[in-house]
Amino acid sequence: MSSLAVNFLGIPMASPLIGASGTVGFGLELAKFIDMKKIGAISGKGLAPTPWNGNNGTRIAETTSGMLNCIGLENPGAPYFLEHYLPEVKKLGCPYIANMVGKSVEEYAECAKLLSVPGISALEVNISCPNVKEGAIAFGQKADALFGITQEIKRHAKQPVIMKLSPNVTDITEMAKAAEAAGAAAVAVHGRTREQYYSGKADWDIIRQVKEAVSIPVIGNGDVTSPQKAEELVKQTGCDGIMIARGAQGNPWIFAQINHFLETGEELPKPSPKEMVEMVLRHAKMQIAFKGEFTGMREMRKHAAWYTGGYKHASRLRSLLNEVETYEQLEELLETFASYNEA
Repeated sequence: MSSLAVNFLGIPMASPLIGASGTVGFGLELAKFIDMKKIGAISGKGLAPTPWNGNNGTRIAETTSGMLNCIGLENPGAPYFLEHYLPEVKKLGCPYIANMVGKSVEEYAECAKLLSVPGISALEVNISCPNVKEGAIAFGQKADALFGITQEIKRHAKQPVIMKLSPNVTDITEMAKAAEAAGAAAVAVHGRTREQYYSGKADWDIIRQVKEAVSIPVIGNGDVTSPQKAEELVKQTGCDGIMIARGAQGNPWIFAQINHFLETGEELPKPSPKEMVEMVLRHAKMQIAFKGEFTGMREMRKHAAWYTGGYKHASRLRSLLNEVETYEQLEELLETFASYNEA
């Protein structure tokens, strides 16, 4: 059995796996489900120097076939995170990467200052946010803008800086070279364009091109939904880190599954229906505690569908999940589902 432990940017990591920003919260939620000491690192929810409230108006609407949401990019702000979340984040047992967002160079710089504290191992800079002072052109779409913002963040950051590149450019290698020239310690690349959104197949060749263009480490992201795909991503692109995003939705076991496969070449068995249902119900209780039963249970419909995918009778269950409104209804439905699967 080979060890997956790596020293990434001077950060000791148990494996090259990184939980992607936007899919793992601040890591505290995920810690209730899995052993965090076996994850390489967590990239937390994006933080701005001040709170962002997200979109105005109606943000969640129920439809006959499910639910629509228009939340926007909301976050509590870096100061709130430092006071209320970081003390617990430090106890996770794995390195924490703070993801930063902003609307101007000044905001990014201020965020870097605030987040340059013990307990945060690196800064990941989301440069796909609209640059308000440049006519809503994303920082990551102009090499000179990317160079300038990277350099300014580096002036204030005490940790390694990872620039999260946007693939929505003519030549992403030009952007990667600009980030490297400005002092970025690494770049993260998602092989999916804005036009694709979550449809189609991620283009890993984009990641390969970046890896060949720069000498700094490259983190690859996109369509890593199984241990085999994680292995194939590294083989095809040569990337140094593997970022897990939607692959963890409905499958928080994916980190352990990938680690085990890369170490031994063997697949871990799928969680039993009973184990899976216990996980969904724990998740549902957390949703209710955080958002109340009305919103929490409606949001759990999609999560429950993701968790149960691949089990027998899952297609029939999905239509029934769209009618669930209370925790008790979900519990009864899932326990019946588990009994059918174990029969």
